Amino acid sequence: MSEDWLDTVNWDPQGLVPAIAQEAGSGKVLMLAWMNRDSLRLTRETGHAVYWSRSRQRLWHKGEESGHQQVVRAMRLDCDGDVLLLEVEQKGGIACHTGRHHCFFRELRETGWEEVDPVLKDPQAIYRKG
Repeated sequence: MSEDWLDTVNWDPQGLVPAIAQEAGSGKVLMLAWMNRDSLRLTRETGHAVYWSRSRQRLWHKGEESGHQQVVRAMRLDCDGDVLLLEVEQKGGIACHTGRHHCFFRELRETGWEEVDPVLKDPQAIYRKG
């Protein structure tokens, strides 16, 4: 298969595009990550979310340590071609490295940012220390 579909993406100067992971069914936004050409290609080939870790400068297979993989049900590209939306099935119900269901657990209230969603599992129990 031709890879012309990758050329449709409007990559930023670093060769990245933001990718929003949205839970299939509930529509809840779980997280935002970054993808490069290789991660997007691998995501399509494997059916599991693969991102580009800007901090580690390497491909990051979601759930590689935690087991909380994202099975991709659909991928969409926005009208400008510069944002991806991945509709995913979140394995284990935890998408955030803090042990929460999603990464958007802070809400702006009168006194500032308040954590409004619970930790479902202690991150130290999820991630191996290497």
